Amino acid sequence: MKKKVLFLCTHNSCRSQMAEGIVNADLGERFQAFSAGTVATSVNPLAREVLAEIGIDISGHSSKTLDQFADQSFDYVITLCGSANEQCPLFFGGVKRVHLGFDDPSQLIGSPEAVRADFRRVRDEIRTVITAYLNGEAR
Repeated sequence: MKKKVLFLCTHNSCRSQMAEGIVNADLGERFQAFSAGTVATSVNPLAREVLAEIGIDISGHSSKTLDQFADQSFDYVITLCGSANEQCPLFFGGVKRVHLGFDDPSQLIGSPEAVRADFRRVRDEIRTVITAYLNGEAR
């Protein structure tokens, strides 16, 4: 049976969406990933773009709030930003909860190519850190 992972970030637009897509693509045989935010917005187009560059399609993703998962159980709840870490509700009791923080590429300013490069950097960091964490935990 697959372990269920919920990634939390404030707006569920970048980091949590990328983490969900990466885990489902790379570790989908052992994990089923979901993502939510403390506030729902929309999926950042650059998050979709930089995942598509590595063959991961999140074009069907939408931004979701925690309320949509209130009645579900998870093996892991992973916060990816400080705000979500502080606001994570207690209804996720009894699960492995961890904070793995990453820069928010949507807050960076610069030329379009510089911003795209930051999205790629954060995507690659998420892939490396979360894959290593989940592979280490699953042994």
